[in-house]
Amino acid sequence: MSDARQALQAIAARELVTVARSRASLVLFAAVTLVVVGVAVTGSSDPRYLPTTVDLLLPLELLVPAVAIALGYRTIAADARRGELDVLETYPVSTRGYVAGVFLGRLVALAVILAVPLGLVGLVLAFTSTDTPSLLAAQRGVDSPLVFVRFAVLTLLYALVVLAMALAASALARSRRSALVLAIVVLGFVVVGLDLLVLRGFADGFVGSDRLTTVLALSPTSAYRGLVFETVISTAVDTELQQAVPLLNVLGLFLWTGLSFVVTTVVLSSR
Repeated sequence: MSDARQALQAIAARELVTVARSRASLVLFAAVTLVVVGVAVTGSSDPRYLPTTVDLLLPLELLVPAVAIALGYRTIAADARRGELDVLETYPVSTRGYVAGVFLGRLVALAVILAVPLGLVGLVLAFTSTDTPSLLAAQRGVDSPLVFVRFAVLTLLYALVVLAMALAASALARSRRSALVLAIVVLGFVVVGLDLLVLRGFADGFVGSDRLTTVLALSPTSAYRGLVFETVISTAVDTELQQAVPLLNVLGLFLWTGLSFVVTTVVLSSR
């Protein structure tokens, strides 16, 4: 194993251990579990996969960015404040390797925080669903576990994108206060900012109705929502209204991820 790969793994492990040892992270994990399980249990009187997915969609549109930003907004800023970024010149890892290691460690922690409560909900539904097929059927109209699995995977993809944006904000920050301010800006930008800009453009006539789904793919939240509608909900419910173009939405999510990595790497390289 090369020194660079060992260094990357060490950075990722350090980030994961840091999150695991933090009381705030444990509180965050408990809060996310309480919200997700609570919404799933109390949100619908019909304990099936599709209704539960619909109930969880809006809360997770708000919860996922908040959790991702909470885990990532101080990470790089804290390393810079402690002077740990200065050793990158002598440490056997490049700036991109450092960013990748930090991202990987935080991503694993974020995945656990989100996947565990979603897994608990899926487990509960497996025993309580009134219409669960014996196989993971994918036919239209069938309420199967595959519906919920797709939803969970898309939720983790959405979290990945916002985490990358949070790390970019952390790289731009010069202090704890600026890190917090940038985190709030990113949160507002992801949750409502881009959607409002698109809707304002539509209302003013700058965005035509024929291009609305394409432009919405540029918003991480709208891209996530559109993917859930097109690849999860629409597979089980007959609908003629196209909510999104899945390929464009995936490209939009990866565009924000790549752009965030570029910003983070460039900012750190210029220090």
